[in-house]
Amino acid sequence: MFQKTTLKNGLRIITVPMQSTQAVTILVLVGTGSKYETKETNGISHFLEHMFFKGTKKRPTWLEVNEAIDKVGGVQNAFTSNDCTGFHVTLASKHLDLGLDWISDVFLNSKFEEKEIAKEKGVIVEEINYLLDTPTIYIYDLWPKILYGDQPAGWSIAGTKENILRFIRKNFLDYLNNHYCAQSTIICMAGKIDEKIVKEKIRKYFQNIRKFRPKIRQPVIEKQKTPKVLLQTKKTDQTHLALGVRAYNNFHPKKYALAVLEKILGGMMSSRLLIEIRQKQGLAYYIYSYVDSNPDTGSLACFAGVDNKNIEKAIKIILREYKKLTREKVSEKELATAKENIKGKMILNLESSAVQASFYAEQELLEQKILTPEQIFKKIDAVTSNDIIKVAQDIFRPEKLNLALIGPFKEKAKFQSLLEL
Repeated sequence: MFQKTTLKNGLRIITVPMQSTQAVTILVLVGTGSKYETKETNGISHFLEHMFFKGTKKRPTWLEVNEAIDKVGGVQNAFTSNDCTGFHVTLASKHLDLGLDWISDVFLNSKFEEKEIAKEKGVIVEEINYLLDTPTIYIYDLWPKILYGDQPAGWSIAGTKENILRFIRKNFLDYLNNHYCAQSTIICMAGKIDEKIVKEKIRKYFQNIRKFRPKIRQPVIEKQKTPKVLLQTKKTDQTHLALGVRAYNNFHPKKYALAVLEKILGGMMSSRLLIEIRQKQGLAYYIYSYVDSNPDTGSLACFAGVDNKNIEKAIKIILREYKKLTREKVSEKELATAKENIKGKMILNLESSAVQASFYAEQELLEQKILTPEQIFKKIDAVTSNDIIKVAQDIFRPEKLNLALIGPFKEKAKFQSLLEL
């Protein structure tokens, strides 16, 4: 069970007691990310996330910031997505006060010094280079790019090198003062905790959080009338691809049926795509499907890496499996396996206090409501084979198809001609 409290300043606190652990995770989640950027500021959300760990008034250097948690064997990190930015620390519950002092200090008192900004530019440029040099990662940048194009949802979270090198301290402070405030922030604490005590501690440690109305972002624009191909020419021995369709956002009633469909398609070791492409054909080492849902949009895609000479064959098999789902009902056995896989994976993941914190905080931030695992399981159990075929017929349509590739090809016409269902 969890409890949610909203303070007068708009700060939301979620507590999730876990009796089976000696650990505690503190997650600070802010409702801003790359979708809140402009062309000129693309990359600043991620860059700013890095800068929170470069020194505070209390812990002036990067070493002092990181050593504080290292000394007690804790784990700290941060992340930036399209819709949110998170800061988290997990440590033994006896070090709870240290964790709160540390994360509130980092979040509220970071200095963002010009000299540190200058040094971190090099780090982030190398991060971008790493991304560009690693096709298995870079394909994840191409997938939203083909879906959403030249708007925030289609831009790289890491930003451009040109932007990174141009940013100055004022850019970070302006962004901070537009988005980082009580009203846009959730603090979730999961693990071995006493809820009443930790709520008061959070009030104390975060009493100086900024209070203003955060800027809102523009909605994502979706428009597609024909299949699309995005080709990134690169000399490789293996072609990396993302082939999929537009699907459902966080609020769509069919999202649970989509989750079950995705497991059947390519979300398990015994799923259809792994059987057909990896086991029967031996075409790929990695192949899997993935559903992305957010407040605006959603998609389903198959990601794979195949020998260049087998790329057309692999694409045809993936499309064949898409089409099959629109024409034949899944068996009761497949349906039951997929449902139990979803539930079993969730139960295993939620053994972690860090996952518990993300599970509750992200629902609150992105969906404005929280369902317990048991409530989600009921919705998964309610999915029928009729629901699956209806979802397949809705999403697997030629005009919704998108194919992004990284490989040694120069002409995309032959790939365009393959996109038929």
